[in-house]
Amino acid sequence: TVEETDQLRELENLLTAKDFQTRMEGVALLLDHCKNNPQLISANIVQIFDVFVLRLQDCNKKVNQQALESLAAMMPLLGESLRPMLVPVVTAVTDNLNSKNAGIYAA
Repeated sequence: TVEETDQLRELENLLTAKDFQTRMEGVALLLDHCKNNPQLISANIVQIFDVFVLRLQDCNKKVNQQALESLAAMMPLLGESLRPMLVPVVTAVTDNLNSKNAGIYAA
């Protein structure tokens, strides 16, 4: 629908913004959509997670940590629909295991 297209465009714009606080808003919005409208996210998983995976490797530690923590909350909500994005997600998460930042490492 037009409304869903607008929601996806807004989500993508927030997740790719130059300002780190706006990217954090995008991560929060994605988690909110996963909780309230998981079928929208599941139906567009590749499009959304192509952008979200970048936040899992964000140069800003706050965005990176929030994305990792949000991913942990999203996984049970999205379940099998995450399958097409499993390799890039696991790769991004694994890269964070080398982080010297305790918050990122813990997330």
